[in-house]
Amino acid sequence: MDVQVVGVIGAGVIGVGVAQNLAQTGHSVILLDVSAQILERSRQAIRENVRFQAFFSQDKTTGDAEEVLERVTFSTDIGALQATDFVIENVTENWAVKREVYTRIDSICAESTVFAANTSVIPITRIASTTRRPSRVIGVHFMNPVPLKPMVEVIRGTHTSPETLDIARKLLARMGKKCIVVKDSPGFVSNRVLMLTINEAISLVHEEVASAEEVDCIFTACIGHKMGPLATADLIGLDTILYSIDLLHESFNDHKYRPCPLLREMVAAGLYGRKSGQGFYAYGRAE
Repeated sequence: MDVQVVGVIGAGVIGVGVAQNLAQTGHSVILLDVSAQILERSRQAIRENVRFQAFFSQDKTTGDAEEVLERVTFSTDIGALQATDFVIENVTENWAVKREVYTRIDSICAESTVFAANTSVIPITRIASTTRRPSRVIGVHFMNPVPLKPMVEVIRGTHTSPETLDIARKLLARMGKKCIVVKDSPGFVSNRVLMLTINEAISLVHEEVASAEEVDCIFTACIGHKMGPLATADLIGLDTILYSIDLLHESFNDHKYRPCPLLREMVAAGLYGRKSGQGFYAYGRAE
């Protein structure tokens, strides 16, 4: 199966990055979200990101911003996904929302269309069970910023077929990505470890053991990480972090996944991180 048209559901930070990466590598993209305003912001984000990437990168294959945008169709009509060969879903980590999305696209898309869940925590087998094509459902966990990350975590569900895995591998290769394939489990590898690390870092701030800056500095200056866990949390979005940890807690019924009270408090206050302009750090504007 030669994938030509890719649907991307959700024009948030990750969805925009996925759409940009696909368009830069010659794919036709249908980027779907609920409002024209969100889509216009995503159009501007892609334009700025491509120009920024071209300016700072030695890789001259990033493409002209306007040429990249010509390959992207921005739509609020879910029916537009009927034309797709492959769909990458990036909606919020809320099971009720995801279930509704898959029920709808399952009735719209061709039987041959592959569904790729870009989820942080929700098991792929659970997502596949909402469709009539469980063998055509796979997990693809992109990292931010998508166009600059060379590796993707791919999750094989219980019913994911070898053909579906092969299609996903080839699409990712065309996007310039390598992949590591893991078995299905809540949180997979990356977020089963990362969410615990972030939650524990938040607990250290909550208990006043150290400030956010001090916690992150230990990880960057002492351990050599490029970014500390709390700056990472701000980048991901504290609301997404809370959704993910809650789902891990529900899935494993293990006390170690209980969200820190400070995390719940910050999310309730609308302090989501970069996208709201304030999290553990202050940002100049909501992103």
